[in-house]
Amino acid sequence: MVGKKIQAPKGVSEYMPPRSDVFEFVRQALIDPARRAGYSLMELPVFEDTELFTRGVGASTDVVSKEMYTFTDRGDRSITLRPEGTAGVMRAVIEHGLDRGPLPVKVWYSGAFFRAERPQAGRYRQFYQVGIEAIGLDDSAIDAEVIAIADAGFKAIGLTKYRLDLTSLGDAESRAAHRKDLVTYIATLDFDEATAARAAINPLRLFDDKREEMQTAMAKAPLLMDYLSDSSRAHFDQVKKYLDALGISYVLNPHMVRGLDYYTGTTFEFVHELLGAQSGIGGGGRYDGLMAELGGQELSGIGFGLGIDRAVLAAEAEGVIASQEFVSDLMIIPLGELAKEQALKIAARLRHANKTVEIAFGDRALKGAMKAADKSGARYVVVLGDSEIASGHVELKQMNTGATASVRIDSLINEL
Repeated sequence: MVGKKIQAPKGVSEYMPPRSDVFEFVRQALIDPARRAGYSLMELPVFEDTELFTRGVGASTDVVSKEMYTFTDRGDRSITLRPEGTAGVMRAVIEHGLDRGPLPVKVWYSGAFFRAERPQAGRYRQFYQVGIEAIGLDDSAIDAEVIAIADAGFKAIGLTKYRLDLTSLGDAESRAAHRKDLVTYIATLDFDEATAARAAINPLRLFDDKREEMQTAMAKAPLLMDYLSDSSRAHFDQVKKYLDALGISYVLNPHMVRGLDYYTGTTFEFVHELLGAQSGIGGGGRYDGLMAELGGQELSGIGFGLGIDRAVLAAEAEGVIASQEFVSDLMIIPLGELAKEQALKIAARLRHANKTVEIAFGDRALKGAMKAADKSGARYVVVLGDSEIASGHVELKQMNTGATASVRIDSLINEL
């Protein structure tokens, strides 16, 4: 009796070969600029105490109120699969005393995150991100560097059809002055009960409401950018000056608030023009009160989260990643047991020299093995039999042209 097939849960993103090669290329392209800027890896659990997110992310956000995967474990503790990365990083920095050492603390992370959303293209219940955090200094140059690292990652993939939206959510003084007038404005509007409850906790959340009627209602609402204190405005002006010096273009978007309550000051989002409704491919900002909220020092920080899934979709939409970028350098077809042993040794030497080498296993006939090599996309193929081993030479075939050349086995590295 054949058992019933088990399928993946609805709304998860899975990557099978050859598309998984694209996924890994994109992930590494987003990580490498952070490494080159001196950021170190931080590996964190995928589940945390639920309170970390209710306090850190904000009870009024959709993430906390609607989208978290929360359960009670066997110890009767409330546990949540991480919906974002910054709160967990901050918890770890406080717990392990990194904030007591050299500042800023500069870390990067990558992995799976979870939100109970309605699945659609580019919006998954399990999704993947690369993120960085720079914690401990309130310096506008760090803001610019963080944005530049994200921009460099997208450029390394080859993306061009995106823009950077930029704003400032100000300091406590700025937000207090703005909140007073915003509350007065929204008091004239008629909301449903759930929206009114969110507005009571954090009225800025109304700017993040994507419903058309809410967009219309908030179109004339007072904007926080018009209430920036002198120090907030000076900080933001300096960030823009640094971005101009780096040649990074941006669009000021005073309506942007992002989906997490901890953002303050510089806030940004990268938007791709070919992805439709799910156009955000990454974003972040400054979070100057988050560490204190989670029981740590009064230290500022800034970071971002870049969506690997959406960056893959953007790369595919732009057609910037060719499949041949991920093929093998060489396929070896061994004919017989002695040839198979020699093929393993040859492959080991070439792999040690950073070449990607495959072996046609399974004792297939030469014709079938050549078909497999053609399908694999390998750039070169050699057939290895007793005569080749005895002579020390193989016929190296370039698959895209069909050209062949006699090459010494010990010189293969020079021809690939």
